[in-house]
Amino acid sequence: MLLVLCVGVFAVGSASDGFGEQSNIAFLLLDYSEVALLAFALLPIVLTGEIDLSVASTLGFCSALTGTLWDAGIGFETIVPLVILAGVALGSVNAVLVVRFGLPSLAVTIGTLGLYRGLAYVLLGDRAVTGFPENYRPLATDSIAGTFVPYATVLVLFVGAAVAVLVHKTTTGRSLYAIGLGAQTTRFSGIRVDRIKFSLFLLSGGLAAVASLIYTLRYNSARADNANGMELVAVAAVLLGGVSIFGGRGTVLGVATALLAMAGLRNVLFLDDVSNEIQNVITGLLLILSVLVPVVFKPRRTKDAPLEPSVADAERRTGADPGGELRRDHQGV
Repeated sequence: MLLVLCVGVFAVGSASDGFGEQSNIAFLLLDYSEVALLAFALLPIVLTGEIDLSVASTLGFCSALTGTLWDAGIGFETIVPLVILAGVALGSVNAVLVVRFGLPSLAVTIGTLGLYRGLAYVLLGDRAVTGFPENYRPLATDSIAGTFVPYATVLVLFVGAAVAVLVHKTTTGRSLYAIGLGAQTTRFSGIRVDRIKFSLFLLSGGLAAVASLIYTLRYNSARADNANGMELVAVAAVLLGGVSIFGGRGTVLGVATALLAMAGLRNVLFLDDVSNEIQNVITGLLLILSVLVPVVFKPRRTKDAPLEPSVADAERRTGADPGGELRRDHQGV
């Protein structure tokens, strides 16, 4: 269904003037580069049954920090590692609250969503910092010479491939699915659930910081409200890509296909002069449908279907008492 949606979007888009031009395809890919990085950061977290709704606010704070440091005269080569470390630090706050204190990730990251955005306003207020170095801006705005593929898209592909290897080709990746299906059982199996979850929140903060650098350079503007609301688009892409909100199911290829479909849809609406408000409505509907459809079409056990034979049934069929010894031991205890 997702592949049909993706093909349908690009088929409809081909009828719009300028959709197939290389410059527009490059713009389409660039427009969703930060969303893609946030979605790949969310994917392994959601596989474990957790969520991080603070990724866009982390991006906004890191963008504000970039502007503050640049305004203070610090070189951009120094700013980059400092901003990435700041993103990891913000991710560690979520990790400590969720993993060490056992708080629900939904409540924690809703709180840090507001907290990090507020800290961004503390740094910059309502002003914007511009004038970032011209030798770095092409990395976030230009395409590789002779192609329509932006440099930022190459970074997105690299991150996506790294996440795919992590999720699908490593023991840690298999552990993510196991944690999503049952964290307590996985813990009894000897897998270090807390350490894995802690690392995923750090990874999420670091990727959000990288996305903030691309966003700031692409628009040549550091503002506290950068990427406001982008977390909903990233979550929609993850869920639309087939990742279960309850954890334990999903693929990187599904998320990548969802990102491509949503980027194409946004571009078609942009070419047809559809307002941002209508685009937000469509994103919200996609988010609802991505959660609703798997529930509606999930195979369900009929009411009359027996789950499994009981001990009494086994006794009647065999004349034995397979549960008697267990009951006697239990009574003795």
